[in-house]
Amino acid sequence: MKKTSGILPVLLCAVMGCGTLAAIPAARAATQHIVIDNGDNALTKEEARERQQQWDETRSLRHKVNRRVEKEFDKADNAFDTRDKCEQSANLNAYWEPNTLRCLDRRTGCPVTP
Repeated sequence: MKKTSGILPVLLCAVMGCGTLAAIPAARAATQHIVIDNGDNALTKEEARERQQQWDETRSLRHKVNRRVEKEFDKADNAFDTRDKCEQSANLNAYWEPNTLRCLDRRTGCPVTP
């Protein structure tokens, strides 16, 4: 009878221990940490500094892209005006070349000023 009473506490501890160990990961997974501060800490300052540095480093690239877009727009806008002038030209040999965006002479293929 002593063996039974000795085994019972061991089994009870094993069962309780397993149940506790099984509950620990679930509790650990659901744990959330809430940090309340004014938002002025070293991490946020470092993140802000890195973002500002990246913004400054890409400034030159952004300007290049914007200049390129503006240049392409100006080119298309000028071509539109030139096409209108070419089509309304009194020169019967003048025609608009859409691939080169130029007004050309039909006989020579040279650019014509409409």
